Amino acid sequence: MTPPRARTWGRRGQTPVVRVRGHSRRRISVAALCCYKSGEQSRMIYRPRFHLPLPGARKSFAWTDYRDLVRAHIQLGDPIVLVWDNLNTHLAVGMKQYAAEHDWLTVFQLPSNAPDLNPVEDLWSLLRRGPTANTAFANPDHLTRTLRRGLRRIQLRPALIDGCLAGTGLSLTPPTPPLKPQ
Repeated sequence: MTPPRARTWGRRGQTPVVRVRGHSRRRISVAALCCYKSGEQSRMIYRPRFHLPLPGARKSFAWTDYRDLVRAHIQLGDPIVLVWDNLNTHLAVGMKQYAAEHDWLTVFQLPSNAPDLNPVEDLWSLLRRGPTANTAFANPDHLTRTLRRGLRRIQLRPALIDGCLAGTGLSLTPPTPPLKPQ
Protein backbone atom coordinates (compact mmCIF):
# COMPACT_ATOMS: atom_id res chain seq x y z
CA MET A 1 0.00 0.00 0.00
CA THR A 2 3.00 2.28 0.09
CA PRO A 3 2.61 4.62 -2.88
CA PRO A 4 5.35 4.49 -5.50
CA ARG A 5 7.83 7.32 -5.72
CA ALA A 6 7.94 9.13 -9.02
CA ARG A 7 9.23 12.31 -10.55
CA THR A 8 6.88 15.17 -11.20
CA TRP A 9 6.88 18.79 -12.23
CA GLY A 10 6.65 21.60 -9.73
CA ARG A 11 7.66 25.20 -9.20
CA ARG A 12 11.38 25.76 -9.23
CA GLY A 13 12.82 25.51 -5.75
CA GLN A 14 9.64 24.03 -4.22
CA THR A 15 9.56 20.26 -3.79
CA PRO A 16 6.03 18.94 -4.24
CA VAL A 17 4.93 16.85 -1.25
CA VAL A 18 1.96 14.47 -1.26
CA ARG A 19 0.66 13.43 2.14
CA VAL A 20 -0.56 9.85 2.42
CA ARG A 21 -2.83 8.60 5.19
CA GLY A 22 -2.33 5.25 6.83
CA HIS A 23 0.77 3.16 7.24
CA SER A 24 -0.47 -0.38 6.72
CA ARG A 25 2.14 -3.02 5.98
CA ARG A 26 -0.40 -5.59 4.81
CA ARG A 27 0.47 -7.30 1.54
CA ILE A 28 -1.67 -8.61 -1.27
CA SER A 29 -0.26 -10.87 -3.98
CA VAL A 30 -2.06 -11.74 -7.20
CA ALA A 31 -1.31 -14.60 -9.60
CA ALA A 32 -2.96 -14.87 -12.99
CA LEU A 33 -3.30 -17.17 -15.98
CA CYS A 34 -3.88 -15.91 -19.51
CA CYS A 35 -5.94 -18.61 -21.21
CA TYR A 36 -5.92 -18.90 -24.99
CA LYS A 37 -7.71 -21.38 -27.22
CA SER A 38 -8.05 -21.17 -30.98
CA GLY A 39 -11.55 -20.16 -32.03
CA GLU A 40 -12.62 -19.01 -28.55
CA GLN A 41 -12.43 -15.79 -26.57
CA SER A 42 -9.34 -15.38 -24.44
CA ARG A 43 -9.77 -15.54 -20.70
CA MET A 44 -7.91 -14.47 -17.63
CA ILE A 45 -8.18 -16.33 -14.33
CA TYR A 46 -6.65 -14.76 -11.25
CA ARG A 47 -6.38 -15.45 -7.56
CA PRO A 48 -5.52 -12.88 -4.91
CA ARG A 49 -3.74 -13.89 -1.72
CA PHE A 50 -4.04 -11.73 1.35
CA HIS A 51 -1.04 -12.06 3.63
CA LEU A 52 -1.37 -11.82 7.37
CA PRO A 53 0.82 -9.17 8.99
CA LEU A 54 2.27 -11.67 11.45
CA PRO A 55 5.96 -12.16 12.18
CA GLY A 56 7.29 -15.09 10.19
CA ALA A 57 4.20 -15.30 7.94
CA ARG A 58 4.80 -15.99 4.25
CA LYS A 59 4.77 -12.83 2.12
CA SER A 60 4.31 -14.43 -1.29
CA PHE A 61 2.57 -17.30 -3.06
CA ALA A 62 3.61 -20.83 -2.14
CA TRP A 63 3.73 -23.61 -4.72
CA THR A 64 0.44 -24.90 -3.28
CA ASP A 65 -1.22 -21.58 -4.15
CA TYR A 66 -0.03 -21.94 -7.75
CA ARG A 67 -1.24 -25.55 -7.74
CA ASP A 68 -4.69 -24.33 -6.73
CA LEU A 69 -4.62 -21.71 -9.50
CA VAL A 70 -3.65 -24.32 -12.09
CA ARG A 71 -6.76 -26.27 -11.17
CA ALA A 72 -8.43 -23.76 -13.49
CA HIS A 73 -8.60 -26.59 -16.00
CA ILE A 74 -11.88 -27.42 -14.25
CA GLN A 75 -13.23 -24.01 -15.35
CA LEU A 76 -11.71 -24.33 -18.82
CA GLY A 77 -12.77 -27.93 -19.37
CA ASP A 78 -9.59 -28.73 -21.30
CA PRO A 79 -5.99 -29.73 -20.69
CA ILE A 80 -3.60 -26.89 -19.90
CA VAL A 81 -0.28 -26.07 -21.50
CA LEU A 82 1.38 -23.87 -18.92
CA VAL A 83 4.18 -21.51 -19.91
CA TRP A 84 5.96 -20.27 -16.81
CA ASP A 85 8.88 -18.07 -15.95
CA ASN A 86 11.58 -19.29 -13.60
CA LEU A 87 10.09 -18.07 -10.34
CA ASN A 88 11.37 -20.27 -7.52
CA THR A 89 7.87 -21.44 -6.53
CA HIS A 90 7.20 -22.50 -10.14
CA LEU A 91 10.34 -24.65 -9.96
CA ALA A 92 9.52 -26.16 -6.55
CA VAL A 93 9.77 -29.93 -6.23
CA GLY A 94 6.12 -30.18 -5.13
CA MET A 95 4.94 -28.29 -8.20
CA LYS A 96 7.05 -30.47 -10.52
CA GLN A 97 5.64 -33.62 -8.90
CA TYR A 98 2.09 -32.27 -9.27
CA ALA A 99 2.66 -31.59 -12.98
CA ALA A 100 4.15 -35.06 -13.50
CA GLU A 101 1.19 -36.75 -11.80
CA HIS A 102 -1.47 -35.08 -14.00
CA ASP A 103 -1.66 -35.84 -17.70
CA TRP A 104 -3.87 -32.79 -18.39
CA LEU A 105 -1.00 -30.46 -17.41
CA THR A 106 2.01 -29.76 -19.62
CA VAL A 107 4.59 -27.26 -18.35
CA PHE A 108 7.12 -25.29 -20.41
CA GLN A 109 9.66 -23.07 -18.69
CA LEU A 110 10.56 -19.75 -20.28
CA PRO A 111 14.25 -18.93 -20.52
CA SER A 112 15.71 -16.92 -17.67
CA ASN A 113 15.34 -13.14 -17.97
CA ALA A 114 12.65 -13.32 -20.65
CA PRO A 115 9.66 -11.43 -19.19
CA ASP A 116 8.88 -10.13 -22.69
CA LEU A 117 7.71 -13.68 -23.60
CA ASN A 118 5.23 -13.85 -20.71
CA PRO A 119 1.75 -12.43 -21.53
CA VAL A 120 0.92 -12.12 -17.81
CA GLU A 121 3.63 -9.46 -17.43
CA ASP A 122 1.66 -7.28 -19.87
CA LEU A 123 -1.45 -7.80 -17.69
CA TRP A 124 0.40 -6.32 -14.73
CA SER A 125 1.48 -3.42 -16.93
CA LEU A 126 -2.16 -2.77 -17.88
CA LEU A 127 -3.14 -2.85 -14.23
CA ARG A 128 -0.34 -0.49 -13.16
CA ARG A 129 -1.10 2.00 -15.93
CA GLY A 130 -4.85 1.77 -15.40
CA PRO A 131 -6.79 1.81 -12.14
CA THR A 132 -3.83 1.74 -9.75
CA ALA A 133 -1.90 4.55 -11.45
CA ASN A 134 -1.43 7.68 -9.36
CA THR A 135 -3.41 6.24 -6.46
CA ALA A 136 -2.45 6.42 -2.80
CA PHE A 137 -4.56 3.74 -1.16
CA ALA A 138 -6.30 4.81 2.02
CA ASN A 139 -6.56 1.31 3.51
CA PRO A 140 -6.24 -2.36 2.51
CA ASP A 141 -9.89 -2.53 1.50
CA HIS A 142 -9.41 0.36 -0.94
CA LEU A 143 -6.46 -1.47 -2.51
CA THR A 144 -8.44 -4.72 -2.71
CA ARG A 145 -11.45 -3.05 -4.34
CA THR A 146 -9.25 -1.26 -6.86
CA LEU A 147 -7.35 -4.44 -7.78
CA ARG A 148 -10.51 -6.49 -8.20
CA ARG A 149 -12.16 -3.74 -10.28
CA GLY A 150 -9.10 -3.42 -12.51
CA LEU A 151 -8.71 -7.16 -12.99
CA ARG A 152 -12.43 -7.54 -13.70
CA ARG A 153 -12.15 -4.78 -16.31
CA ILE A 154 -9.39 -6.75 -18.04
CA GLN A 155 -11.37 -10.02 -17.77
CA LEU A 156 -14.35 -8.47 -19.54
CA ARG A 157 -12.20 -7.32 -22.48
CA PRO A 158 -10.77 -10.38 -24.26
CA ALA A 159 -9.09 -8.08 -26.80
CA LEU A 160 -6.81 -6.80 -24.00
CA ILE A 161 -5.82 -10.38 -23.16
CA ASP A 162 -5.24 -11.07 -26.88
CA GLY A 163 -3.06 -7.96 -26.99
CA CYS A 164 -0.93 -9.36 -24.18
CA LEU A 165 -0.20 -12.44 -26.31
CA ALA A 166 0.43 -10.33 -29.41
CA GLY A 167 2.88 -8.21 -27.40
CA THR A 168 5.03 -11.28 -26.80
CA GLY A 169 5.32 -12.11 -30.49
CA LEU A 170 4.13 -15.66 -29.76
CA SER A 171 1.17 -17.32 -31.48
CA LEU A 172 -1.22 -20.17 -30.76
CA THR A 173 -0.51 -22.05 -33.97
CA PRO A 174 2.69 -24.06 -34.14
CA PRO A 175 4.91 -23.30 -37.11
CA THR A 176 4.45 -25.63 -40.07
CA PRO A 177 7.53 -27.70 -40.86
CA PRO A 178 9.14 -27.00 -44.21
CA LEU A 179 8.38 -29.43 -47.02
CA LYS A 180 11.10 -31.92 -47.77
CA PRO A 181 12.16 -32.16 -51.41
CA GLN A 182 11.45 -35.48 -53.06
